[in-house]
Amino acid sequence: MNISKDTAVTITYQVTSPQGKPLDSGSVAYLHGGYGNIFPKIEAALEGQAAGFATTVDLAVADAFGERDESLVRTIPKSEFPPGVKVGGQLQGLGNDGQPQVFNVVKIKGPEVQLDANHPLAGQALRFSCKVNAVRAATAEEITHRHVHGEHGHQH
Repeated sequence: MNISKDTAVTITYQVTSPQGKPLDSGSVAYLHGGYGNIFPKIEAALEGQAAGFATTVDLAVADAFGERDESLVRTIPKSEFPPGVKVGGQLQGLGNDGQPQVFNVVKIKGPEVQLDANHPLAGQALRFSCKVNAVRAATAEEITHRHVHGEHGHQH
């Protein structure tokens, strides 16, 4: 089966800097066809391909996690900081639009804690290498939910 709209695609991937520094790797299943489950440039490179296909795609900042947004960085008093959360941890708070947002704890210094809601790879160009492990027709439920269920997909 070839990758097309409404197929469930399982890939293994490696993300590096353009110079080859490893940044992330793993396996993921996504729903193909413009559902926003994977970078559009990667989806375009996989369109029409089958299991066993491998590719490497260079992603400009705009094609990856976008530019850093300094308005997503905030400092809170340590007295408002929940106990047990450390640098590298995450907190949920309200974003600039009043909606829930996940913040990464980036620094604890004296009486202040610095939080950042930018993706850790925002502002970086990336090299995305992947291999297609499996392709199958998506279920009606997966299409309705706009994501793949099961192994390497979304768990309900």
